[in-house]
Amino acid sequence: MNTTLQKTVAAAKKDPKLAGQWKTKTAEELTDAEVLAMPDGEYMNEKQLAFFRHKLMQLKQDMHDNAGETTEHLREDTVVVPDPADRATIEEEHALELRTRDRERKLLKKIEQSIARIDAGDYGYCDETGEPIGVGRLLARPTATLSLEAQQRRELKQKMFGD
Repeated sequence: MNTTLQKTVAAAKKDPKLAGQWKTKTAEELTDAEVLAMPDGEYMNEKQLAFFRHKLMQLKQDMHDNAGETTEHLREDTVVVPDPADRATIEEEHALELRTRDRERKLLKKIEQSIARIDAGDYGYCDETGEPIGVGRLLARPTATLSLEAQQRRELKQKMFGD
């Protein structure tokens, strides 16, 4: 598993000072730390679901904005450059930008699936075990469908037996 993700999930500690602040705020006003400080008994309550829906919708909007910027950038850079080295540099930048947008396109599909899981009431629970994924992991990766342990098992199996 990605060690950065493990550190992020492990570093996600509940701040007792923020424990009750979530009750007086709307989902859009909540911070990651306040959602993390919610008691375990409030896991995937209406506010948390609304918070993650808002987070996913914002991520989706950011990707659409980036796609629009890419289109504009590609249109502007279609100038014919006589120097082959400059032309190669521009083409490589375009290829890199298009690869990034392709990865975002795949992530966009996962975001749509996560929003559908919120609507269905399945969001926040592991596909394999049915156990809670955990707020810390969902803050690090809002599109997660597996708990940390299930993800580690899957990656170990892939490493041992290949894709």
